[in-house]
Amino acid sequence: MYKVMIIDDEDIIVEGLKKVVDWAKYDCGVVATASDAKSGAKAIRENNPDILFTDIKMPNMDGLTMLAGLKGEFPNMQITVLTGYRDFEYATRAIHIGVTRFLLKPSKMNELEEALQVMTENLRKQQKGIPESKEEPTEELQETDSANNFIVRKALKYIELHYAEKLTLTELAEKAYVSQWYLSKLLNKYTNKSFCDLLNQTRIKKAEELLQNPSLKIYEISDVLGFNDVNHFSRVFKKIKQMSPNEYRNAIYK
Repeated sequence: MYKVMIIDDEDIIVEGLKKVVDWAKYDCGVVATASDAKSGAKAIRENNPDILFTDIKMPNMDGLTMLAGLKGEFPNMQITVLTGYRDFEYATRAIHIGVTRFLLKPSKMNELEEALQVMTENLRKQQKGIPESKEEPTEELQETDSANNFIVRKALKYIELHYAEKLTLTELAEKAYVSQWYLSKLLNKYTNKSFCDLLNQTRIKKAEELLQNPSLKIYEISDVLGFNDVNHFSRVFKKIKQMSPNEYRNAIYK
């Protein structure tokens, strides 16, 4: 039996899908539901479903990032999006990431059944080692790579915007809808750097700008950049720039 999960913040949609669709006909069963992205991601890791029906426009949720995270971390999971969000470009990007079907609400029964039929057929082919019915055999790899690239770009952008906070890998992974282990693996693969290295490089780049203002004290710059203390800031700065913050500042005004 293929395990199915449903994520939607509208209870009527979740209950409707559970009752209306003839899951047994497609050798499927609903194993879990969720009403938001965070609890949904947690339930996916706990249940490892084969098939996911999900909305992408829910409160406090970045739909494309969630889809990229799920498809990157669970490449074999079949995903159908159910949404009232009528945006062709958005749908195209979702499909490029690796979503099997993109259906507009209210979805017709024949659309749901067609999506379910395609997803279960894809899963059977996976089990037999047969490529899915796509234009090119490499498309599945391209989808996973596209999803992973999307995750990394989002993570780097988040670091760029939140470097001054007490940012952790845990928080960054939650924002990317992936596990810490998977995000760490992706950052190393695509940037050849760890999360700490990327965060510190972003902070030191900003420090170079702030050090040009002579009215700012070194400890004040350290605080602004989110370092635990000025000594830690100085050590990181010297490691990256091969000189202390004071030496860097003095070199500017020579």
